[in-house]
Parts: sequence; C-alpha cells; structure tokens
Amino acid sequence: MVRMTLVLPIDPEANRLLERSPLALLVGMVLDQQFSMEKAFSSPYVLTQRLGHDLDAAELAAYDPEALVALFAQPPALHRFPKAMAARVREVCQVLVERYDGDAALLWSDVADGPELLRRVSALPGFGRQKAQIFVALLGKRFGVTPQDWRTAAGDYGDPGAYRSVADVTDVDSLRRVREFKQQMKAAAKAARD
Repeated sequence: MVRMTLVLPIDPEANRLLERSPLALLVGMVLDQQFSMEKAFSSPYVLTQRLGHDLDAAELAAYDPEALVALFAQPPALHRFPKAMAARVREVCQVLVERYDGDAALLWSDVADGPELLRRVSALPGFGRQKAQIFVALLGKRFGVTPQDWRTAAGDYGDPGAYRSVADVTDVDSLRRVREFKQQMKAAAKAARD
C-alpha cells in the first residue's frame, strides 16, 4: 500500500495508526456511520490503547462479544452505538479471517479492477453501496490503491476535486467543504421527504 498522509483533525498518533494499519483504517470506516468522522477514525487508536497493542482481526473476530461491547462503551465511548458497532467490527473481522487470512490489506491488494474492489468491500457486513464507494475512494485518493476503473467503481466519491467524504479531507478547508456538502445532502433529503 502506498503510504500517504491522512490529515484528519485528530491525534497525530491516531492518524499515524490509520496510515500504517489497514485494519485500523477499515475499522475507522466501519465506525464512520451516525458518528462524527473525527471520532470514528480516532476510535481505532483508542481501541489499541485499551487493548494494549495493535488491532488484530483474528483476536477481534474471536473476542467475547460482551467484553468487546464493554471496551467500546468505556468512556469515551468508541461510538454512540457501542453495542451495535462492537458487533459490527467483530463481524467484519470474522469475514477478514474467513476470506483474507485476517489481513485487511488483502481485501484490496490483489484486486483485478475497481469493480472487483467494490464487490469485495460491499460484501463486508454494514457496507452498503455508498459506504463501499466511499472506502474505495479513500483507498484510491489517500492510499494509492488505484486498480483499473477504481474511480468509476467509487462513483461520485471518486471524482477528482470532489468534497464529499473522508476520502477528500486533506486539510482544514477540505474538511469544512466536506461538512458543507454533507449538510446540503441532508437538507435535500429532508426537503424531498417533506
């Protein structure tokens, strides 16, 4: 994986963990749901601190469910829905163990093309099409995972110069622009419902 710098407004050690640990990056993406982007992508670092070592998919896949919920719920909680997200992280790790020898990087390191990458990510528990496309864009834009047609597979999230998701955050200004985009999308969805 090509190492690039993530520039999220979080603890520098949390950013470094995301850069060096494919599993931490994937767990951050799992948690990036109904929770602030900064907290979601900081939580893998907090979890490593609570465990006392780097994240390991086999360990998390086999972790006692109640004990894992307790780790997620301990203040500050790793997500606003610690029980559901502890279970989701455990499920994702189980898939990694079953299909990718417990190595999150194998999810993307040997894909033939963008559509295959999107299929693999979409097959993970909790990854609908939009979330999977955002992760494909994050891998392509920030980590150099660029199989043929990855931008097409990422949909609008793969557009260069877009400000739609975590994949587009490179500084404080881009974070502001991503937040504005998300607010516009929420307002449009609300208007469509009303």
